[in-house]
Parts: sequence; C-alpha cells; structure tokens
Amino acid sequence: MKSDIQIAQEATLKPIVDVAKDLGLGEDEIDLYGKYKAKIHLDVFDRLADKPDGKLILCTAITPTPAGEGKTTTNVGLSMGLAKIGKNVVTTLREPSLGPSFGIKGGAAGGGYAQVVPMEDINLHFTGDLHAITTAHNLCAAVLDNHLFHGNELDIDTENIVWPRVVDLNDRALRSVTVGQEGEGVERKSRFDITVASEVMAILCLATDLEDLKARLDRIILGYSKSGTPVTAKDIKVSGSMAVLLKDALMPNLVQTLENTPAILHGGPFANIAHGCNSVQATKLGLKLADYCVTEAGFAADLGAEKFFDIKCRYAELTPDCVVLVATIRALKTHGGVAFADLKAEDLGALEKGLDNLQKHVENMQLYGVPVVVAINRFPDDTDSEVALLDEKVKAMGSKVVLSDVWAKGGDGGVELAKEVVRICDEETPDFKFLYGLDESIQEKIEAIATKIYGADGVDYTPEAEEAIARFTKNGYSGLPICMAKTQSSLSDDKTKIGRPTGWRLTVREVRLSAGAGFIVPVCGKMMTMPGLPKKPAAEAIDLVDGTIVGLF
Repeated sequence: MKSDIQIAQEATLKPIVDVAKDLGLGEDEIDLYGKYKAKIHLDVFDRLADKPDGKLILCTAITPTPAGEGKTTTNVGLSMGLAKIGKNVVTTLREPSLGPSFGIKGGAAGGGYAQVVPMEDINLHFTGDLHAITTAHNLCAAVLDNHLFHGNELDIDTENIVWPRVVDLNDRALRSVTVGQEGEGVERKSRFDITVASEVMAILCLATDLEDLKARLDRIILGYSKSGTPVTAKDIKVSGSMAVLLKDALMPNLVQTLENTPAILHGGPFANIAHGCNSVQATKLGLKLADYCVTEAGFAADLGAEKFFDIKCRYAELTPDCVVLVATIRALKTHGGVAFADLKAEDLGALEKGLDNLQKHVENMQLYGVPVVVAINRFPDDTDSEVALLDEKVKAMGSKVVLSDVWAKGGDGGVELAKEVVRICDEETPDFKFLYGLDESIQEKIEAIATKIYGADGVDYTPEAEEAIARFTKNGYSGLPICMAKTQSSLSDDKTKIGRPTGWRLTVREVRLSAGAGFIVPVCGKMMTMPGLPKKPAAEAIDLVDGTIVGLF
C-alpha cells in the first residue's frame, strides 16, 4: 500500500524538461534519464559565464543523535520556503549511498513533505554516478595488480601499496583482505573502503571541468617504489580510462522537490570519512542558475561545515552568505543526558546542559565570519517553556532561533526560516576567512581543527602517523588542506562523549594522502573507512510489493 507521501509525489511530479525550463535550461542542455531525472551539460557554464552568482546558504547541524536533527529535510524545506516567498532558488545536495540505504538510515532524500523526488530512484541507482566511481576506482586497482603480475616494471613495493578497492555497501568483512592468492597475481594484504570514501569520489566532487578531472586522476598516488618514489595512476597509464568511465558522471543531476523546486544532486562523499559536500560543479551551477543556492555539508558542523569552508570553498573560491544550523529540542536534551524513551517529557535542565553542544557549533561557524541562524525542527512534544529557554540562550550566543515545520507542512513550514535567511543575505555582509593557512605545517593544521573546532586540549600521533606526515612533508605535500576522518557522533574522537566534551586529546591513528583530490586525511580514534551493518539492517525491511518499493524510507 502506498503512503500518503508516495501518492503526493506521483500527483505533483513535473516532467524534468519543465523543471529545467523553469530554471532557464533548454532541452538541448540536458540529457534525460527517464521522465523525472536529467543530467545538465557542463557547457551551460559557458553560456552563464557573465551572470552574477546568487547567494550561497549552507545547511549544517549539531552533533547527530538517535533523536534526529533533519538537516537534509531542512535544506529541502528551506528551498521550498524561499520559492513560496517568490525567490528564484535551487537546492544542491549529495547523492545517497547504497551503504546507509540498506544499513541504518534507509534512505537520504529528506523527509515528510520536504523531500527530493523521485525518492526511490535517488536512493537506489539514480543516474549511475556511484557505479561509475566504483568502477573507475576498481579499474585502477585491477590495472595496478596486473602491473605487478606482469613483472612490476616500476619496481613497486608490494608492502607499500595504499590504493584499496571500493564497494558501495557496508561490509565490515572486507576491511582487511588478501588479494592475488593461489597464484592469481602477487599475493598481498589490502582492504575495501566504501565508495563514498574513494578518492575518485572526492576528485569528481572537486573537479572544475573535464581537464581538471583528468589532471587530478593523474596525480592519484597508488603506492611507492622500493626507492620511495610515489607511483601514480598516470604512471600505470590508467587515468585516461578512468576519465572515460567518469565522463557522464561529471555532469550534475537535476531532479525536483515535492513542490517542484529545482534540485541538483551530485556526488556523495560522507563527512565523517571524506569531505562531505556535493560537487563544485553542482554548487557553482546552482549559483549561476538561481538567486539563492541552498547547499548542505554532511553530519555536524565540526565535520561537514569545516570541510566545506576549508576544502571546498578554498578550491572553488566560494564565499558563503549564511549558515543555517539545524537542531531539535529532542536532540539537545539527548546531549543533556536524557534517554531516548524520556524525550517527550519537559526537561529544562537537560535542555540547558545540551545547549553546550549547540553553542560550540555556533561558535565554530562564527570563527569563519559567516552569519548564523539556528533552525529548530519543532516536534509536537516540545513545550513553550523549552522553546523560550532555547530562544533566550541562542540570542546570548549572537544568533537567532527560527522554528521550522517543513516535515509536516513542506514549503509553508519553511517560510519564516526563508524570510530570516533573505534578511541575513540582504543586511549582513560575511567576513569569511579560513581556519588555517596552507603554509602551516600538517601538524599545525590538524591541531588547529582539533583545538579550535573540536575543543581538544591537543593531539597525539601514533608512530605510523608521524612517519606518514614526515614522508608527505618530504615529498612536498605539506601545503594541502586537511580532511579529518572522525566519528560523527561526538565533537571528540570518542563516539560516547556527548554534549561538549572537555579535558581530552585527539588521537591520530594514521594519516593518508589524497594527492589527486588535494588533501591529507588524518584517521582519528576508531574511525573506519568501511562501515559495518547494524544487527538489524534496513535491508531486512525493504521489499517490492506489487511493483512498489516499500521500507526504503
């Protein structure tokens, strides 16, 4: 049986050619993927080169909890709210990964009446971008092992190969594997990462055009020779084939919200193990096509927003105009120590304690010089006293609370938030600045993030991490930005530490280099780049009933 939202989706969907037309795109500027999906040609940038950019709004959130925050839902609802008040707007989001869809989340296209659609297509195979990234990555791995099998002309040290394989699923059994067994190649230890952690994903999302994509693929470091020289994808002559596989994937995808607001979905890196932002192509296209571009950075502001500012904005030369920081009173009470079963009861003490987490994220955004508005997804059990306390405390932080009801009301529930965002964009000028300079050492940049954003007292490095930093510095890579791999469940590197942890030090377990993407990845605490499935994965509830997908969201 179809849900009310599925029925609403089918009733309101417009042909994507009409959505494109509303956005100023001609039929010859898109490639159709069925009736409701399309890819946008990159030569649209040439036509719009002289058009001024619109306003850039970033949606981020407090540290996630089981109570939920609704960042993507708010992003979609805000875009629909802006459309309701007559603004020309587009939302730009990431593409969901199959890993979470069949793991814990069970879908990632917004929620309630603030969704991007067609939801099932978006959450499953969509236009094939993640498959293309997976294939390009694994082609490189296959050619590398083939090179070893046929004599190893480059004298690659098989104990110092850093290029894994990837798959777009959560599969902890693949975290450590042995390849080339029983004479089928050179036997060696390796691993699988999830596709969204692939450097190819990051490259696709940061590439400015096809030539930049190819140049970044050339620079991928696969391992090192026995003399210590980096071996690249260009060295084994595979980057051209990888580019061929990614040619269509480089074009952003056009869909729509439940209220037909244009939505550009492109790229899907997680923010806990990658840089967590949709593609540069999508955001820059949104800024050219609309007066307001609402974008998103994954997980909480300490991860997605920090990487959005220090990596994406730096490479793409973007200046955000406003930050929307999403929270719920339920989540704040969770940070204050309330058990999930007790969240419906009023608890001003727990709310005030949990506000420490919100305050730290507000402070972090203010470090970048960008105006912040706090968007609260209101639940029916939230009391007026809790809302009043929240309003008072957030004003003291130098921000403002706006209640949002987009899950239940769609764009109508986002009108007040939209009005505040427009006010900020009209009346406040951002004084945007980066957290650190690229001329600082790798350790200095890591420590700036750890102490200023996470609130750590300092950083401890394993011997393996120190050795990697020394090697990267010697090889000339110290000038790259940092992409931290850290748990999303805490400001710290320990997922059990909720609220605003103090008196702790960040542990960097290993440090990886993504030379093609252009950043260094410190892996912190127990963070894994291949997630596992929960005891009861979402896959158990997903089914096909009379031709209708059920249980996906």
